[in-house]
Amino acid sequence: MTSGDVRLAEMEALRRRIDELDDALVRLLNERSRCALAVGKLKHALGLEIYQPDRERDVLGHVRGVNTGPLDADAIARLFERIIDEARRLERLAAAGTDRRATIETPATRTTDEGGPDLESRLESD
Repeated sequence: MTSGDVRLAEMEALRRRIDELDDALVRLLNERSRCALAVGKLKHALGLEIYQPDRERDVLGHVRGVNTGPLDADAIARLFERIIDEARRLERLAAAGTDRRATIETPATRTTDEGGPDLESRLESD
């Protein structure tokens, strides 16, 4: 085996690991979304607004603080801003009863998560 073959094999192993990590991220993002939907249900029951800027500031501060890199704090904040935007979008859809993917259930209950993000409608609703 040549050094080029070894490097190619190493690259393929790293790509498989990235795929595994992507799978875990998708599962965790969906679990987080189920929690956010449950929070949204409680907000609705309490008559609270979906948008909670103080809480979002707290979340962003928290993830910046626990970050150890190699992504810098700003990169982490940008990623979480998008995650929060999508959670807020799901809360709005669920509150309006317009999206079967965004049913409000407990975090332990599976919801369907088919389809991809709808950036255009998210931008229109924000």
